[in-house]
Amino acid sequence: MTKGFSSLAFSGLFVAALLISAAVSRVAAQELPPNDYPTTARADYVYACMAVNGQNRTNLDKCSCSIDEIAAILPYAEYEEAETLLSVGLKGGENVAWTHAPEFQEKVKNLRRAQVEGELRCF
Repeated sequence: MTKGFSSLAFSGLFVAALLISAAVSRVAAQELPPNDYPTTARADYVYACMAVNGQNRTNLDKCSCSIDEIAAILPYAEYEEAETLLSVGLKGGENVAWTHAPEFQEKVKNLRRAQVEGELRCF
């Protein structure tokens, strides 16, 4: 009888552990910031940052820290808009003159401010 009780107790503990694990997973998922950037966006930033600052472990850490700071300041949708405006604006000419409108330049300024904050905190 003791053997049957042990199996039952073990099964109960196993089920309880699974339930606790599932609950912790749900709580952890809810704690993610709403402005979490896709991995590729973070990697692109770090790659470009290291190309400018040097490709070594120290700069990998600094550049990773910088994009984390930017992500904490600027929601991804705003980051993406500003990056797109900068990219389109590099083409030059009359076709991209609209990117210089005040409302679009404000988006770029917000990105630049976030980048400066990242540099100040991480470099």
